[in-house]
Amino acid sequence: MISPATIDEIKNRMDIVDVVGDYLTLKRSGSSYKALSPFTNEKTASFYVVPSKGIFKDFSSGKGGDCITFVMEVDGLSYLEALKYLAKKYGVEIIEEEQSDEAQEAQNKRDSLYILLNFAKESFQELLWESEEGKSIGLSYFKERGFTDESIKDFELGYTLSEWDHLLKAATAKGYRQELLEEAGLIVVKEEGKVYDRFRNRVIFPIHNVSGKVVAFGARMLGKDKKQPKYINSPETELYNKSRILYGLFQAKQDIRKEDNVYLVEGYTDVISMHQTGIKNVVSSSGTALTEEQIKLLKRYTENVTVIFDGDAAGIKASIRGIDMLLEGGLNVRAVALPEGEDPDSYAKQLGTSAFSHYIESESQDIIRFKTKLFLADAKDDPVKKAGLIKDIVRSITKIDDPVKRTVYLKECSDLLGISEAVLVAEQNKILIQQNRDKGKAGYQPGENLTPQDLLVAQPEEPEELDIMKVIELQEKESIRVLVNYGKSHITNHELVDEDLISYFLSEIEEIQFTNPVYKSILDIFKEKLLEGVIIDGDYLIQHGSEEIKREVVNLMTSKHEVSENWEKKFQIYIPKEEEQLKDVTYSNILRLKFRIVQHLIEEENRKLKEATNEDDIDILLDEINGLKKIEMSLAEFLGNVTVK
Repeated sequence: MISPATIDEIKNRMDIVDVVGDYLTLKRSGSSYKALSPFTNEKTASFYVVPSKGIFKDFSSGKGGDCITFVMEVDGLSYLEALKYLAKKYGVEIIEEEQSDEAQEAQNKRDSLYILLNFAKESFQELLWESEEGKSIGLSYFKERGFTDESIKDFELGYTLSEWDHLLKAATAKGYRQELLEEAGLIVVKEEGKVYDRFRNRVIFPIHNVSGKVVAFGARMLGKDKKQPKYINSPETELYNKSRILYGLFQAKQDIRKEDNVYLVEGYTDVISMHQTGIKNVVSSSGTALTEEQIKLLKRYTENVTVIFDGDAAGIKASIRGIDMLLEGGLNVRAVALPEGEDPDSYAKQLGTSAFSHYIESESQDIIRFKTKLFLADAKDDPVKKAGLIKDIVRSITKIDDPVKRTVYLKECSDLLGISEAVLVAEQNKILIQQNRDKGKAGYQPGENLTPQDLLVAQPEEPEELDIMKVIELQEKESIRVLVNYGKSHITNHELVDEDLISYFLSEIEEIQFTNPVYKSILDIFKEKLLEGVIIDGDYLIQHGSEEIKREVVNLMTSKHEVSENWEKKFQIYIPKEEEQLKDVTYSNILRLKFRIVQHLIEEENRKLKEATNEDDIDILLDEINGLKKIEMSLAEFLGNVTVK
């Protein structure tokens, strides 16, 4: 376990804007920053970073917290791994202490896997550069592909010998256990007890996570054994989930942000060749179909994707079907097809740096136009094929959430296909309505996460009667919100005496029992710390509270909206800030809470009155209701803007 002093040093140095900015493109919004969520496929930015509080809040997924929480969520790291990542980023020396045996074992295992995979990578590199077989076969192959020494080293390429157990022997000699080698996917263990290296007589392409650590390997065969697949990859492990990894992203992420665009290609060599041409914002799905997780990963860095297709018409038609997922993920998609028989690797070498870059830029076009032209050439005058094409194109257009973009694409396709725009719109609406019916079958409720398409069929819900308990909970939330944001502040109380806000707050709500268990727990922590002579606020709870409390505190400390400074700068209209009127805000919140509690008590007494049969009981209940009504009227008079039922 990392020592508390080290953790404090990491927390003192970390900057939420700096940390999140390594993953997302942040845009200033008042005193905060916002970006598209890295956790959901949203179209409108709802991910907020609040520098003054050192926290982030993702309103679309509900996630929130500090730098450590963000790194854990976005990279799938443990708490300890996130701390180590931030320590390395900010140059903090790690000092560790003892932790539980179970936690230590789990962390040791992950650390050991990372260390072992790094050992394997270095072994493969050493064989490539220093062994006779590696130089004559592996290095020669890379040189023939046109890879420079710099590129080979940047991507940490390597080579494996033709021996059955070279890595196994080298690793066990260094003390690595066979079980760990198997868990890392480096060896294969047969039922009959035979053990051998997974990668043999192949050039090696290490696969990195976004932090730059090796998590797996891809390997290309160089021999002519037709029984062996050309490429093999590591199996999925505790560290490697292929659906969440994009080859080359670690090397490309900064350039993707800078260019605000990413090129998507098919293979490892395509990525490396494009890097050498100067196009470094390029990644590969490693020959597999794109997944939702990979699309979310791309969206952390840019909303713009250009797909580069190899010059193979049949291959393009087969792979373009998966492009709809990019559109559905809210990305702006363009495409470019290379000449027949070419791929990015071969064509980049053929044209050279500037000519290849010019070709990619000049030939790319939006994916809908690209797809329409491609399939239209195949359909020609065949009415059946053309009808299928129209449905296919319109189905792709419906994946686009922006109704304005959809309208533009429908008009453009109308011209390309020679079909009335009204016919295309009608087909679009049929598809959208069916999609929403399917959502209904899957448990979808109108009004839940509505998109513009959903408005075609969603019906407004009937208004619900006022639920006084929900209103009480909302008022509890508002009261606690002020406490976690301004708990360390001072106010002038009714006796014109300077007082801690927390002391004033607790004295005013002394007789109130909070109904929400999380808000009650937060309040109890404030009370306990005050008894210890310590005044806290939301920052303390984010560091020391339970996961449930941390999530709620981040919610309470983050807001999507703030008053624009232009009111004062441009129009000379001064709007008081909440922190300038804390006493009034705190007092009115508590009064509103008391007001709603009294209303609830009146409801309860009225319910008892309806069931009462004894005259004495009825008289007592009427007296109690009248007394509560007077309190209700008195509170309403104080508040001035509350309707009394």
